[in-house]
Amino acid sequence: MSTAPDTAAAAPGLIPATILTGFLGSGKTTLLKRVLTETHGQKIAVIENEFGEENIDNDILVSETNEQIIQLSNGCVCCSIREDLRTTLADLAARRRKGELDFERVVIETTGLADPGPVAQTFFMDDEIAETFLLDSILTLVDAKHANEQLDTRQEARRQVGFADQLFLSKTDLVDADAVDALSHRLKHMNPRAPQQRVHFGEVPIKDVFDLRGFNLNAKLEIDPAFLNADDHDHDHGHDHGHDHGHEGHDHAPGEHCDHPHHHHHDDDVKSFVFRSERPFNPAKLEDFLGAIVQVYGPKMLRYKGVLNMNGTDKKVIFQGVHQLMGSDLGPKWMPGEKKVSKMVFIGIDLPKDILLQGLEGCLA
Repeated sequence: MSTAPDTAAAAPGLIPATILTGFLGSGKTTLLKRVLTETHGQKIAVIENEFGEENIDNDILVSETNEQIIQLSNGCVCCSIREDLRTTLADLAARRRKGELDFERVVIETTGLADPGPVAQTFFMDDEIAETFLLDSILTLVDAKHANEQLDTRQEARRQVGFADQLFLSKTDLVDADAVDALSHRLKHMNPRAPQQRVHFGEVPIKDVFDLRGFNLNAKLEIDPAFLNADDHDHDHGHDHGHDHGHEGHDHAPGEHCDHPHHHHHDDDVKSFVFRSERPFNPAKLEDFLGAIVQVYGPKMLRYKGVLNMNGTDKKVIFQGVHQLMGSDLGPKWMPGEKKVSKMVFIGIDLPKDILLQGLEGCLA
């Protein structure tokens, strides 16, 4: 597997970037407005790609101006994407180097109909951008009142959930608690790796928005400490049925299947599943298999991540990817007495679970 460049270690001065996504009306602008007006002392550059009817300038901008970049009253800057994102990011970075603009981080608010995938890929496909910015995380807002209908009918909404590093559930006060729990459960099936948090009118502490290090494909890949904890199933050869337990809203007994009638009538095409094995992988076989899978299914593979036990090393191998971009790195050593379990989670659109599980099984030593 190709190793992602360790740009974070090489360049501690990288500018962190956060992608804020969510379907139309989910509350992105409310959240953003709160982040910008809060007195946190951070200088933030905001890139909006739906500058227009509901832009954030109405009550917090210093001046109406036709210029692409507007200085906000609290030292933040706001700009619209006239060209593509890459050009806008490069322009912001150049103006920062020249001292024309002063900001410490970037927030990109996508349009409610956007697929976050290409936005995320911008940070890895271009050397200049990868050497200047660090994609910190993708935050997805989910409108609790309208989410089920949106998830049922709009693939963009499902993709936004699949890509998320953190899910914020908005408008939970407009629906009853059972409906929120059912939605939370559905989202966990789609994306087990994203923590969920309920938010009221965009009231989110800054610490839950920035520096989450959720998307560290171009940094030293870190292990999410909770990632290997779930020793809750011993199916056949260790496959989970698609979501991690121990998360909010999941209180099944070990080995108990999750048959919630309120969930399973939603046949979402964005699904997740987990592969586990206590046998080590053959590195060459695994590299060939994953390479082939990514060639064929890359566009449908939203996020995938794993902690692997590999033949030939006493260290954990950490890997993760988005679409066709895949990176791996050596993590810490397995501790004496620690169970060496490989665990991988895949989140994607109509992925052939059986083919993937069988193929991974065939890569074991």
